Amino acid sequence: MQKSLQFLDYVVFLVYFVIVAGYGFYIYQKKKRSTTDSKDFFLAEGSLTWWAIGASLIASNISAEQFIGMSGSGFAIGLAISTYEWMAAATLIVVAVFFLPIYLKNKIYTMPQFLLTRYNKTVSTIMAVFWLLLYVIVNLTSILYLGALAINTISGINFYLCMSLLAIFAVFITLGGMKVIGYTDVIQVFFLILGGLATTYLALTLVSEHFGETGVIKGFHLLTQHANDHFHMILKKDDPHYLDLPGLTILVGGMWIVNLNYWGCNQYITQRALGADLKTARSGLLFAGFLKLLMPVIVVLPGIAAYVLHQQGMFQTEMLKEGVVNQDNAYPVLMNLLPIGMKGLAFAALTAAIVASLAGKANSISTIFSLDIYKEIFNRKANEKEIVNVGRWVVVIAMILAIVISPFLGIEKGGFKFIQEYTGFVSPGIFAMFVLGFFWKRATPSAALFAMIGGVILSFVLKFLPDAVDLSGLSGIGFAAPNAAGVFEIPFLDRMGIVFVFCVIGMILISLISPKRVVAAGGPKGLEVDASMFRTSTAFTVIAILICGILIALYAAYW
Repeated sequence: MQKSLQFLDYVVFLVYFVIVAGYGFYIYQKKKRSTTDSKDFFLAEGSLTWWAIGASLIASNISAEQFIGMSGSGFAIGLAISTYEWMAAATLIVVAVFFLPIYLKNKIYTMPQFLLTRYNKTVSTIMAVFWLLLYVIVNLTSILYLGALAINTISGINFYLCMSLLAIFAVFITLGGMKVIGYTDVIQVFFLILGGLATTYLALTLVSEHFGETGVIKGFHLLTQHANDHFHMILKKDDPHYLDLPGLTILVGGMWIVNLNYWGCNQYITQRALGADLKTARSGLLFAGFLKLLMPVIVVLPGIAAYVLHQQGMFQTEMLKEGVVNQDNAYPVLMNLLPIGMKGLAFAALTAAIVASLAGKANSISTIFSLDIYKEIFNRKANEKEIVNVGRWVVVIAMILAIVISPFLGIEKGGFKFIQEYTGFVSPGIFAMFVLGFFWKRATPSAALFAMIGGVILSFVLKFLPDAVDLSGLSGIGFAAPNAAGVFEIPFLDRMGIVFVFCVIGMILISLISPKRVVAAGGPKGLEVDASMFRTSTAFTVIAILICGILIALYAAYW
């Protein structure tokens, strides 16, 4: 496996860099007001079009954990891992219909601000600090580390130099504010999709040629024939990967909590839409939903193709790491087979995905700290320029912390699962706080604190419960499966479902037994919610039904 780029590859990559940096600088110069207006800087208020919002959502979401981690899961598990992408398309519709109207009607700009408006300052402050720690320690660091690892594997460039260059590129974009991020993300998505499709084209062509055929369509059909076990969306209880994707849970259980929390209660994501009007924001989320349908073609199919070719005797050495087959080598192996120039394009696509995610995450960290910590706690009299300057310093500091911390987190193997499982320790409690806060006026601050703290505690209890209790009796109903050591444990998606139900029940009980004066004090102070907010246009409804129809067809075809 050739771990290097040729001159033409560097030329292609340089063209990508110049286009993104040049367009970003153009947007920055055109909209200089963003340097002093905090809402414009953090949210690009009123400036992003629907296509910019949709593209930015995808660019911020897709990174090395998808290109490398999800492709590796495609190699090991198959098409079933696509549920993270396809269920996200349905989730984006739910968020557009029910979540966005509440945020926009009540002028909510950050997630801690929502908790302050709906509950109280204690809940808001604790969650602001918590989100900052989660975003820096888990998300920003994992994106940076996995991204640098992927680029190092493909190009041979020094790992720490890769980390530094990615961080600098991301900081350069982030310092221009959300407007620059949003519009440069359109270009990032273009390179992401184009370069990703180039790798998929190569993978399917290799498969067809290996079996004496030609064409990508024939290559796909050969994949379904020679890896039929890799084309099932719903895994059975005896599947070795059941712990990762436990059967119908991906349709009716924890997968909804993963997606609704990520797409609807996550500053990193919702921030793209919070500066727009409702029609524009909803259209942007629909566009993102359509792009989500395409993502498995780019990140999962290459992994399945690598699996088939490996089973046929190819890549026997290249797929090894320390003498063991490493699924995360699947995508880099294929990229290194691309012809000169095309490899540069695919390299640009991977870099675009990583940089866009880093910039989006850094901007969210900056937004929460500046608006919810610095302005609310340390300097309530801070003017707009001071807030923006603080935000810029936070971007730089957060990126430096990520560079320092990331090598010590042990996320080199199974990076995609690392992110999903460890954010899953907190997602159920957060989502319970939000969903009851949206739709149940009686929910109290004490109940919200219970969900926040109790959810994390129960998540850890269920994680380590197999060390003390034999859970094999739950295997009959699909709530437990053996891990690599033969110990029965609860799949983490099922754990999330259990914890969510626990948090909701706890919140309801605590709220109901609270004195009426406490309920009144903790009620939706200034939060407007009524049925008329959730009405959608005819065009939105038709497109949403179309997306749902495509999803039903995909799951029916590959059940």
